[in-house]
Amino acid sequence: MSYVTRGKEYSRDSRYIRTRITADGRDGFPVEPGRYRLVVSRACPWASRAVVVRRLLGLEEALPMAIAGPVHDERSWTFDLDPGGRDPVLGIERLQEAYLARDPGYDRGITVPAIVDVPTGKVVTNDFVQITLDMSQEWSAHHRAGAPDLYPARLRPEIDAVNDVVYRDVNNGVYRAGFAGSQEAYTAAYERLFARLDRLSARLAHARYLVGDTITEADVRLFTTLVRFDAVYHGHFKCNRHKLAEMPVLWAYARDLFQTPGFGDTVDFDHIKRHYHLVHEDINPTGIVPAGPELSGWLAPHGRAALGGRPFGEGTAPGPVPAGERVPALSP
Repeated sequence: MSYVTRGKEYSRDSRYIRTRITADGRDGFPVEPGRYRLVVSRACPWASRAVVVRRLLGLEEALPMAIAGPVHDERSWTFDLDPGGRDPVLGIERLQEAYLARDPGYDRGITVPAIVDVPTGKVVTNDFVQITLDMSQEWSAHHRAGAPDLYPARLRPEIDAVNDVVYRDVNNGVYRAGFAGSQEAYTAAYERLFARLDRLSARLAHARYLVGDTITEADVRLFTTLVRFDAVYHGHFKCNRHKLAEMPVLWAYARDLFQTPGFGDTVDFDHIKRHYHLVHEDINPTGIVPAGPELSGWLAPHGRAALGGRPFGEGTAPGPVPAGERVPALSP
C-alpha cells in the first residue's frame, strides 16, 4: 500500500463521520448500553486512545469492543482474529461493510476507531477526537464506580491547548516525518517533532502529569504515541534523533503510565510492529518485522511518584482486564 507521495508533504485525510452518540440522542443516536460496538485495532494509536479511555472509565459492558487484526489492505481492516474471520456480533469480515452500510458511496478512509450501531450494522462515527471526549461526558451514567474524571471542566481549556500542539507536532508529527515525500518535508517534521518533545520534557520534569495532578485525556493522547516510539517510529519513520529510552523524563513518564492499570494492559507490541512494518510497503518493501526492541524496560522503576499527583484523583484503578481482552504480558 502506498502512503508516500514523492515530492509532497504528508497530509492526513480528516474527513471523518462526525455523528455523535449522546445522552440526549440529539444526533439520532442515544447512549444505550450494549447497542453499539467499538471497533478497534490494537496496532492503531488513534484507536488505542479509545481502548484506554474505555477501560479507565469502566465502559466494557456498556460499550462492547471488536478487535480487528493488525494488518489490512486497501479495502479495510479485517476481523481475522475471530473464528471464521467474522466479527461474532456484527457478522462481517471487513469493517468496510459497516461503512458502506452507512453510505454505499463512501469514498473516505475506512478507519479505526469506529463505533457501529449493532441493530443496523452501520457506522455511527469514526471521529476519534470526539469519541473519547464523549466517553467521558456523554456516557457518564455508565462509568464504573471510582472512574476518574479524564476531562474535568475546570481544566478543559488547558487540556485542549495541550492536545492541540501534541496532535500537530507529535501524534501526527511522526506520520509527517515517516510519510514525507521530500527531504525538506521530512526535515521540517523531524525538527518540529523533537522541538515539541523537548518542550514536553521540560514541562514534565516537575509535574507528574501534563495537566493538573491526575491523569487526563491529554496523558492518554501523548501515551499512545510514546509507547510506539522505539518499536516503530524511531526506525520505521526515521524519528531517530533519540530513542524514547534516551529521553529520561519522557521515558520515565511513559513507564509510569504504562505501569498504571488501563494503559500498559491494553498494549500489544506484536500487533503494533506487524501493522507498521507489513502494511507500509512503500517504506518497508521487504516486509521484515524487526525482532526488537527489548521490552522489559517498560517494567523498570520510574520514580515519578516522588513528583506527587494521584493517577485517578478521588477515584480508583480499574479492575482486572476482561478475559477476552487481555494482551500478552511483558516479562521483567
